[in-house]
Amino acid sequence: MTQRKRKPTPDPAPAPSSPSPELTPSAAFDDLCRRHSAILVRQAYLLTGRPRLARRAVRRAFQRAWQRWPEVAVDADPVGWVRATAYEYALSPWHRFRPRRRVTVKGGTPEDRALLCAFVELPASYRRTLLLHDGVGLGLYETAAEVEASTAAAAGRLMHARERLAGQLPELGLAGQSPVRQGQMLQTRLSRLAAAHEVTVPAPRTVRTGSTRTVRWTTGAALGLTGLITAATVLTVVTAPDRSAPPPRRPAAQSATATRPATATATRSATPAVQAEREGVHRPPSVRKGRGGRLHVPAEARLTPGLR
Repeated sequence: MTQRKRKPTPDPAPAPSSPSPELTPSAAFDDLCRRHSAILVRQAYLLTGRPRLARRAVRRAFQRAWQRWPEVAVDADPVGWVRATAYEYALSPWHRFRPRRRVTVKGGTPEDRALLCAFVELPASYRRTLLLHDGVGLGLYETAAEVEASTAAAAGRLMHARERLAGQLPELGLAGQSPVRQGQMLQTRLSRLAAAHEVTVPAPRTVRTGSTRTVRWTTGAALGLTGLITAATVLTVVTAPDRSAPPPRRPAAQSATATRPATATATRSATPAVQAEREGVHRPPSVRKGRGGRLHVPAEARLTPGLR
């Protein structure tokens, strides 16, 4: 008997996969804040040595991220965006005007406290570069891009920071080690130092509410200031004198004789004797020469009465 060839049964069609529901903006932000807040607070604490400033820097960074969430959500590295913002706030120069408190390490060893004190004494650019490269574990190129410097400048800051720590803390054993080994040793010590710091982070919903409140307050303050400036401008325009009117026309120049006062003209037209009498000045009578060259002196000017 001939056997019929059985047709292979076709593979069952794959069931249509149900599309995964996308997270809402608030849910995505809450997830980002929940997973990275604590580690960012510890990093900011290593930068400043001040727990309250570290918490405030991270909270402000997440608030700004929520305000610009459409931009942050499509960023290639949202955590890096928040981290850069937190570092900028924590290292702001105006924080130096606040009273500085003693650096304390809760639950750490004296060696950890010495490392933190030496780390905080480094320049701000050295601290940021060293923490990103040896603490966070970024590459040299990524570190240079985040600190907005060239690769050579970032490498120089990293080398000088390691040299300073090796000189201040010989017990670390950094002297004489290769750069790769120095980075590994510092990464271990910084990670242990950050883990020893206990942090408390606010709830993501609280962060979003505070961000919205800040935006409303800033908008209201800007509108109020704009209204105040507008009212002051209008008041100044209304009460200011009108300087746009043309100045009064002056009369055309007249002759010197016409502009002189009448009294001056009358005084000049009078005889010298009359003028002297008016002015109250006594002038001696005039003396003139007579015939033959003899001087003729008036009778009133003679010392002796004239003979008839």
